[in-house]
Amino acid sequence: MSIPTPAPSPVRSHRRETYKPGATIGDWRPEDEGFWQSTGRTVAQRNLWVSIPALMLGFVVWQVWSVTVVKLNDVGFGFSKSQLFWLTAIPGITGGTFRILYTFIGPIFGERKFTAFSTVILIAPMLWLGFALQDTGTPYWELALIAAVCGIGGANFASSMANIGFFFPKREKGSANGLNGGLGNLGVSVVQLVAPLVVTAAVLGAPAGGPQRDAKENTDIWLQNGAFLWVPLLVIMALLAWFLMNDLRVAAAPFSQQKIIFKRKHNWLMTWLYVGTFGSFIGFAAGLPLLIKNNFEAQGYQATTYAWIGPFVGALMRWAGGWLSDKVGGARVTMLSFVGMAASLVVVVFALPSGGDQGSFWAFFIGFLAAFAFSGLGNGSTFRQIPVIFRDQHMREAEGKGAEAQAAALKQSEMEAGAVTGFSSAIAAYGFFFIPAMFAAMAVTNALWLFIGFYATCLAVCWWFYARPGAEAPS
Repeated sequence: MSIPTPAPSPVRSHRRETYKPGATIGDWRPEDEGFWQSTGRTVAQRNLWVSIPALMLGFVVWQVWSVTVVKLNDVGFGFSKSQLFWLTAIPGITGGTFRILYTFIGPIFGERKFTAFSTVILIAPMLWLGFALQDTGTPYWELALIAAVCGIGGANFASSMANIGFFFPKREKGSANGLNGGLGNLGVSVVQLVAPLVVTAAVLGAPAGGPQRDAKENTDIWLQNGAFLWVPLLVIMALLAWFLMNDLRVAAAPFSQQKIIFKRKHNWLMTWLYVGTFGSFIGFAAGLPLLIKNNFEAQGYQATTYAWIGPFVGALMRWAGGWLSDKVGGARVTMLSFVGMAASLVVVVFALPSGGDQGSFWAFFIGFLAAFAFSGLGNGSTFRQIPVIFRDQHMREAEGKGAEAQAAALKQSEMEAGAVTGFSSAIAAYGFFFIPAMFAAMAVTNALWLFIGFYATCLAVCWWFYARPGAEAPS
């Protein structure tokens, strides 16, 4: 049975100043084709293309420790492998926790203002990290605290994704969310590629401080550059967000309205699936550099050379997952994602060194690249599923009740879908903590088999509720 779409609103004249950069927008109707073509598309695209680099920098701050830890001992810090994995994992705790807060805070204060605020506050941990890295006597507890504060950068994703979803019509939500999330996720690759390059020279000059001695390479390095580099960019993006983005009144909602999602079954089911996709992406991105260093560096493979490629592939595939889901349906793409990730990790398990066997780096690396690619597909498809599920259910309930009831149902579905998007991303972000923590606490192969088993449960949930003929909420 097809779900009716609310009748288009009568054509109204739109005061351009209402939609100018920095304005708060009260009249927003992306499903109205006339409004979308005349006004909506331009405004939505402007907000999207400011949101993307701001979100990317949030991921940079969140993931800066994944590459920082690789060089700590080389300049004289002297931490154990387990301690280094924990420094990598700690940002995942604060990232996930603050995502829960950011999910509900953004719509209360306005996403334009909140994007600017949540970007500018990231300057503090980058400055703190840069100064701390210049002193090898900095205690472990302080570095752990800095890692926790850096985790706040990962929280920006929840508010950003919920916000962008409001700007676009149903038919373009998958692509828009895929672009915002996918290119935002590129921050992981950007920091893992750029930071190792800028630490090799005094590119920031005397204000950034003097060099440390890399005992392994017998060269000077400026480890603090990997933190200080991002400070001016954070300032610029905070200003751009403040002056170029818009607040949407339709997206504003107090927590008392948003909390209804905790009674929605599909909030919890889609969160389960997103833990499997994004939780894997961000956890593997955090843990891969140390996995390469610990298992294959003795064979001549450097983590800084290869680790960034996996998150890069996964981030690009997020857009592909959103685009493909708009064409064939999100549930089908999500199922493909879990099958692909499971098969990829089987390859990784058998490629790792075992006993006297040195393993196969290239099989290991290709297996991980495939896992990143399939996780990216799933990241895009699940975020396309969420608005479709909630829209269809609310519109079905409003069927036959008139245009006013349908308009109210559409608004409610948008609000709930935005909240679910943010909440699911918050819970999934804990993958950043749990995956490196599991690598620190148990054999890597045992952890990978656990992940494969978890993917099997995700596959079953997706098929039963969303993909099978007669599914409760086809999406």
